[in-house]
Amino acid sequence: MSTDWSQWHDGYARPGSGLADRLAAVRDRIALHLDATAPDPVRVVSACAGDGRDLLGVLAGRADADRVSALLVEHDAALAARAREAAEALPATVEVRRDDAARSDVYTHAVPADLVLLCGIFGNVSDADVRATIEAAPELCAPGAEIVWTRHRHDPDLTPSIRRWFADAGFEELAFVAPEGEHWSVGAHRLVVEPRPLVPGRRWFTFFR
Repeated sequence: MSTDWSQWHDGYARPGSGLADRLAAVRDRIALHLDATAPDPVRVVSACAGDGRDLLGVLAGRADADRVSALLVEHDAALAARAREAAEALPATVEVRRDDAARSDVYTHAVPADLVLLCGIFGNVSDADVRATIEAAPELCAPGAEIVWTRHRHDPDLTPSIRRWFADAGFEELAFVAPEGEHWSVGAHRLVVEPRPLVPGRRWFTFFR
């Protein structure tokens, strides 16, 4: 990989980048999930979490953030440090782990989760790795867990296949946000089959940039 991911995240503050709108859509799904599950505890896993601004941004505005426990996994040291700093200001229990989010072993102590964030992954790995990650997703989930994911829609648009793969893996679609004239999309799916135990020693994906 050669991408400077810390610099890439600066695009969230750049007008017209589309990232700010995508972030807002992801935050909306997180907030809806927290609203729907209140006042129960919620366990969250975020893979390739970046600086955590999706989840942490929502929690910063909630009086019930203390019912959330979360694992954020991010490989980039600068982004992980920013996430850790933001998390320290919250009443939620948040572990920011600098590690390879593609390794199943990273999540052993944090699953099953009620909310799983797979944002910023599917546009940076092969189609085969996208499918493998979706097929493994039930291993991260508690019964009825929700998964939120993102993917661009540049040609060839993989999102129809992604949505079908989630269905094949035992998920029902809750939402698919794909604004006309934009290339980003945000999907949300709920697990409707029995979760599976996490299989250790697996690698689900490899970033190609």
